[in-house]
Amino acid sequence: MKKFLSIVLCACMLCAMLAGCGSSNSPAAAVEGDVLKVGIFEPATGENGAGGMQEVLGARYANQVVPSVTVNGKEYKIELVEVDNQSDKTAAVTAAQNLVSSGVIAVIGSYGSGVSIAAGSTFEQAKIPAIGGSCTNPQVTLGNDYYFRVCFLDPFQGTVMASYANNEGCKKAAVIMQNGDDYSTGLANYFADAFAKMDGCEVVYTGTYNTNETDFNAILTAAKAADPDVLFIPVYYEDVALIAVQASEVGVKAKLLGGDGWDGVLKKIDASSVSCLDGALYCSHYSSQSSDERVQTFIKNYTEKFGEAPNTFAALGYDAAYMMTKAIENAGSTDSAAIVEAMKNLEYDGITGHMVFDENRNPIKSAVILEINGGAESFVENYEK
Repeated sequence: MKKFLSIVLCACMLCAMLAGCGSSNSPAAAVEGDVLKVGIFEPATGENGAGGMQEVLGARYANQVVPSVTVNGKEYKIELVEVDNQSDKTAAVTAAQNLVSSGVIAVIGSYGSGVSIAAGSTFEQAKIPAIGGSCTNPQVTLGNDYYFRVCFLDPFQGTVMASYANNEGCKKAAVIMQNGDDYSTGLANYFADAFAKMDGCEVVYTGTYNTNETDFNAILTAAKAADPDVLFIPVYYEDVALIAVQASEVGVKAKLLGGDGWDGVLKKIDASSVSCLDGALYCSHYSSQSSDERVQTFIKNYTEKFGEAPNTFAALGYDAAYMMTKAIENAGSTDSAAIVEAMKNLEYDGITGHMVFDENRNPIKSAVILEINGGAESFVENYEK
């Protein structure tokens, strides 16, 4: 009898060990009942907190539009699990680990390439698919089979803005970027490389500044002395507002150009100083002036919900969350490998454009150029990839 009980006990222990092994290797095992947890990996605080919260709002709105998903005939409620990566690379790893521990089967985020790159290996090792909103640096998805994104890349928007400057007859460019920021330095270099390769064009000045720096007079004075036709400023909108005002004060006459990080600058600059941005242009993911009915419906409903119109980052957050939900549904499974495969094959008409993924899980999509005048933005051109 004792021998029989020992055999039974050993068998039970073996089954438990096998079940435990299955749980550690399969994200699907984390699913409980009729709820699927999806992580929101964004900066709610820190240098990029304002932009990150716009992506959070976009993802929340997508969750209200599509609060559940049907997988193999069973309906699951989608529960968002939000973490704050604090706009910091070290904190980003901890935030990513917290999402893994919470049992999410997928992740949305992040605003900011640096934090996305820092957390990428955590999601990859846990075999959890992630899709970024505005993390435009190529390194985010490169070599990571589990990371996707809905934004175009910095090499593309850098080339777009360099081409526009050249087409407008500009031959001399100055560049100002933020030290240590993957987005800023990457985009600055892509623009400079593209511009320098165009006939008769050259970068006559490159200036850098540090995080949290607010006095840009020295580098702007140096930029002015180089007499550029355009001043490319690939930084986020909080710094753009300060730089634009100070550029006007030191007498910079060059046309100001920027990337998608500019979205929101008009809310950050004082009304008495907004004229310093007249004629400035930047690359973005969509225009609120689009005639697309889906875009206008999104803007209307989002505005009614949150009391303010969505910016580019809210639209990207919405597209990222919506696409992940669609991929889970198309996969017909909560297994990560199935979701990844479904995402690779997904074709989507989103708020920020038509998207299919290339071999590096980056979207093939267009970009728009917007111009600022009189405190308002207007559509200028559309660039196809």
